[in-house]
Amino acid sequence: MVKIGEKAPEFSEVTAYHAGDFKKVSLADYKGKWLILFFYPRDFTFVCPTEIKEFSRFEKEFEGCNCAILACSTDSEWSHKNWFQRDLKEVRYPILADTTQKISESYNVLGPNGEAGRGTFIIDPEGVLRWMVVSDNSVGRSVKETFRSLKALQTGELCPAEWEEGQEPLKP
Repeated sequence: MVKIGEKAPEFSEVTAYHAGDFKKVSLADYKGKWLILFFYPRDFTFVCPTEIKEFSRFEKEFEGCNCAILACSTDSEWSHKNWFQRDLKEVRYPILADTTQKISESYNVLGPNGEAGRGTFIIDPEGVLRWMVVSDNSVGRSVKETFRSLKALQTGELCPAEWEEGQEPLKP
């Protein structure tokens, strides 16, 4: 069971579709960086492209915080390639092809029908899971909230509800 404050489940040499090419990706590739790892159910669906595009729209902001974005579904790299080249050309971050379903299972988002659930994970530069949200597949996630949470985590302080960058953290 994946838990906050523990090492994120490892994966290595997983094929990903990345900006027109296929490449092998490992969690270790992101050591020294923050990582947003998000799972989505299926290619060629309705809610998923809205989130994928929103993460793409925020990519420069995440990069400015030493944070990479990595998406994952249980579809194949060929499915990813067909969909992204047709409908999501603006996306530049890698999309993992979790065809064995092992990554989705290790992050506890694998559904009974073999598709990944809508899970979002923030992993720190040492590979420790620091934040996660898993929701029903019918509801799209908030990329703004993910970014806000990353910024709060990066302060290393106690941040209250609705904390925004520039606000003072709590003083115990």
